[in-house]
Amino acid sequence: MMMNRRTFATTLLAGAAASLVSTRGIAATSPPVKARNVVLVHGLFADGSCWSEVIPQLQAAGLNVTSVQNPLTTLPDAVASAQRVLDRQDGPTVLVGHSFSGMIVSEAGVHPKVSALVYVAARAPDAGEDYTALAKTYPTPPASAGIVFDGDEGRLSEQAFLHDFAGDLPEAKAKVLYAVQQPFHKALLTGKTTQAAWRTKPSWYAVSTEDRTINPDLERFMAKRMGATTIEVKASHLGLISQPDAIARLILDAAGQPA
Repeated sequence: MMMNRRTFATTLLAGAAASLVSTRGIAATSPPVKARNVVLVHGLFADGSCWSEVIPQLQAAGLNVTSVQNPLTTLPDAVASAQRVLDRQDGPTVLVGHSFSGMIVSEAGVHPKVSALVYVAARAPDAGEDYTALAKTYPTPPASAGIVFDGDEGRLSEQAFLHDFAGDLPEAKAKVLYAVQQPFHKALLTGKTTQAAWRTKPSWYAVSTEDRTINPDLERFMAKRMGATTIEVKASHLGLISQPDAIARLILDAAGQPA
């Protein structure tokens, strides 16, 4: 059933751009549950430190924040890692995922302590859906060609990382992030979610309009399908680093914090 249109406003600093889009579902019809906990999950080619620009803003708002160190081995391993962190939370918790970890959010988000979901340029498959097949219905983003493997371990080449993953960051900063990227196992990419938490939990989504790792139109499709409260940010795939104010504001909104 289509719900009434809701306006979501966000204030961005210079260089950030957000646009208002239609929202449906739970997030559009009821105010967010007030949460004091936020659990952040990183995706491929990164580690938990990729949230370092967002975390201080959430902490300054009085939130308890944990960044999960995702093992990047198999989807069940990654989900279990997030679930262990969720188990430790003391009440309503916003679960946030970037990039690949949107799959973890979709699976682990059914946890009873999760009050809201936030997807940051993230995958958001339906239960049992083949995400790779879904992604192939859109033009292939350039970063895909930059994945290199050493046996079963994959990573992005430096060229692809700097230009297609972190293209709007200063090169010196992008090189630091490249140096700490964690390899992923091929088995991770074969996993399929068995849950779609966004079907029962209020959801928020940040689309990166300059994304060269996930097609921005695919991000828009997934956000619309889940009925998410959505912003569009003029950013690369690493909007959580290049535009942390916009991402922090979106998470605070999901946590029921005043603007």
